[in-house]
Amino acid sequence: MYKNKMSAHPRNNRELNQIRPLEILPYFQPNNHSSCLVKLGDTHVCCSAIIEDRVPGFLRNSGKGWLTAEYGMLPSSTNERMDREAARGKQSGRTQEIQRLIGRSLRCAINLDILGEKTIKIDCDVISADGGTRTASIIGGYVSLVRAINTYKKNFNITTSIVVNQIAAISVGVVKGTPCIDLDYVEDSGAEVDCNVVMADDGQFIEFQSTGEEAKFSKKTILDFIELVEFSMPEIFQIQNTAIEK
Repeated sequence: MYKNKMSAHPRNNRELNQIRPLEILPYFQPNNHSSCLVKLGDTHVCCSAIIEDRVPGFLRNSGKGWLTAEYGMLPSSTNERMDREAARGKQSGRTQEIQRLIGRSLRCAINLDILGEKTIKIDCDVISADGGTRTASIIGGYVSLVRAINTYKKNFNITTSIVVNQIAAISVGVVKGTPCIDLDYVEDSGAEVDCNVVMADDGQFIEFQSTGEEAKFSKKTILDFIELVEFSMPEIFQIQNTAIEK
């Protein structure tokens, strides 16, 4: 739909419906075989998952599991060094918001009742930030989650399916009056409308965060966003599956 509008909005040799080069490298951390490095253009995120034999207090004796996520950015992940949040003594509101987004998105990927009283912890550490760190974290977090569960099932001879949905995420926005997908930092900084979308492989949405940056947006804009996301998601799902199978 947007391919022919490139002359009106050049974007670093990318079509308006084209995501940045996406690569997922498994086994990134030698001490965690579920780990992977997600490269979405110049945004690079290390993701890992670990399964613990306990649950939060509110789930004890419930027979139900839990999944939670932690997110952080390394000091040199941005153009100007940023202080570690541990050094400041508290997490920013942005960090807490992104952690909750990753956690609730990936909880939709699994059946917590079948998991049993286990807690899965997803860690997402941004090595290089050029826009889309939260969507890259969900893309890689899903890969690490599935790899950890596959190992867990193999070790304990579990045949029941725990993973019930494939999950991925991508950003969309209106830049210079034109809808486009997978915004880098420059595009995101100047976007009139900013949106992050989390979707399952059955085509249903898990999250649709859309905000007007000093601008209103129409129903047509939302439909344009949906069309862009639906066009790109099959590519992301395929790259995730390839990384899981390695």
